[in-house]
Amino acid sequence: MTYGAANLNDDSTGSKSTLASTVYHQLRDDLLAGNLETESKLRVEWVVSRYGAGASPVREALNRLASEGLLGRHDQRGFFIMPISAAELEELTRTRCWLEERALRESVAHRTAEWEEQLVLALHRLGRASRLSPQDLSSLDPDWEKLHRTFHRVLISACRSHWLVSFCDQLSDHAYRYRQMANDGESVQRDDFAEHRLIAECALDGNADGAVQALIDQYQLTTAMCMERFKQAGDSKAATPPHRTRR
Repeated sequence: MTYGAANLNDDSTGSKSTLASTVYHQLRDDLLAGNLETESKLRVEWVVSRYGAGASPVREALNRLASEGLLGRHDQRGFFIMPISAAELEELTRTRCWLEERALRESVAHRTAEWEEQLVLALHRLGRASRLSPQDLSSLDPDWEKLHRTFHRVLISACRSHWLVSFCDQLSDHAYRYRQMANDGESVQRDDFAEHRLIAECALDGNADGAVQALIDQYQLTTAMCMERFKQAGDSKAATPPHRTRR
């Protein structure tokens, strides 16, 4: 059985059958894309106005996002957007490497023909997509990001642990906020497809050591590019992108 297998035809947005889930997904997308100013207070009234929903579904969505660590919460003072920092990025990358190494090794050890087919297809689809948005070369293309997420999800989907896949998914969400920083058009040039192809080829060959090293190298390169942005900003916080909405 393949655990946590990704549906390659799914857009990964999940069910949006209720107002609360609709607000949750819309606000979550804005938070991950860096469209809202970090550390600012997130007033219920403002969220109601922006996303066109009532106070009850908005509060439900805010509580859900806070439980995932994408929002902070002060007792009696409401919610705020979690800041990003070099220190958090270092901890996040370190933790991702720990967990995904274990998940990838388990996935390679228990690979199946179905898993191999899914991985090949995920890599093929990723290679046909453009990483950067045609409308804004400083942003990741949402379609590419979905395919990228699917590739990494398939990669560890044979690890036989729903818990481990879920933890890796959550860390991936937080890492996406930082990956946006590494795409300002001035970053070090990299061959993204070659990086993913190397990971996949090693995994398909049963070379767990090679796959893990290629994966860690990719994460560390992205982290180094983000750290350069922090350095350019001049302090421990990233420069606010011009498209962010002030609260």
